[in-house]
Amino acid sequence: MQPNPLTSSSTFARQRIGVLLLPGFSMLSHASAVEPLLMANQLSGQVLYQVFTLSNDEQPVRSSAQLTCNADYTLKHAPPDLDMILVCAPSPLPYALPASLVEWLRQHHGRTLLGGLAGGAEVLARAGLLEGYRATLPWQRFAAFSQAYPQVALSQQLFEIDRNRLTCASGTAALDMMLTIVRQQQSDHLVEQVSEHFMCERVRMADERQHVPLRHRLGHAPQSLVDAVTLMEANIEEPLSTLELSEHLGISRRQLERLFKKHLQAVPSRYYLNLRLQEARKQLRESDRPVGDIAFATGFSSGAHFSTAYRNHFGLTPREERLG
Repeated sequence: MQPNPLTSSSTFARQRIGVLLLPGFSMLSHASAVEPLLMANQLSGQVLYQVFTLSNDEQPVRSSAQLTCNADYTLKHAPPDLDMILVCAPSPLPYALPASLVEWLRQHHGRTLLGGLAGGAEVLARAGLLEGYRATLPWQRFAAFSQAYPQVALSQQLFEIDRNRLTCASGTAALDMMLTIVRQQQSDHLVEQVSEHFMCERVRMADERQHVPLRHRLGHAPQSLVDAVTLMEANIEEPLSTLELSEHLGISRRQLERLFKKHLQAVPSRYYLNLRLQEARKQLRESDRPVGDIAFATGFSSGAHFSTAYRNHFGLTPREERLG
């Protein structure tokens, strides 16, 4: 097996990347993945990334927006020795995959970095190339994907880079993922330049979760639980006690605790604390507000209490988070 392209000694050599487009692909996901690489070339004054567009056959590939793209190569004539292959496909994937395409992908197992953009993760999973890997895809497919591919460690993060596999949600999550790769392969300075060019205020980190609508997160949970979480999310700065929540909802405290335990596997206070800490983390990463101000804005009575809770939850202090 060849070394991981992200960590090998040849990391800084020119990277040859094939982007495989399948019918119905998202042009936003495609552009979010490819444009930062091309801009890295332009701003560095070097051809750091050589990008080839691939298709399964010689026919133009139609996107979800009904625009067609003529690929540079078919799979049969694809350039050899690709360092990375990105599969850009719709989600959900509404058709069977040609056997020749599946076989072509499998031939690159173990020697090429394989990635899935949006529905591209389902393509890799159908080909058996994500078993034993962490992977993610658009949140709308979480339930169906986890049932269909139990051997894949499904993540709800924006993107996942696990050894020689990378996957992401749809849309601009691909931009964050590719800029993370550019940072690993090139430099922080180049990523800052690319981000500034695209007016991207910050590169979101892999451990940030996709924003899943509340009703979808809770599935078929009782309305009272949905209402409880809604109240929590609306009262971050001045948290309500479990008793106050139950009184607002017109149910007993014990009933509320049972609902949280059954549907969210947590007591209300623990779930609430997690919400507040996630909001604090977002503010630490996205703003220049003083740590003390963020502590009070997320319901902590003192900076020391905030720091202890943050370290216990994330494994580092708020100041270390900001420095990182």
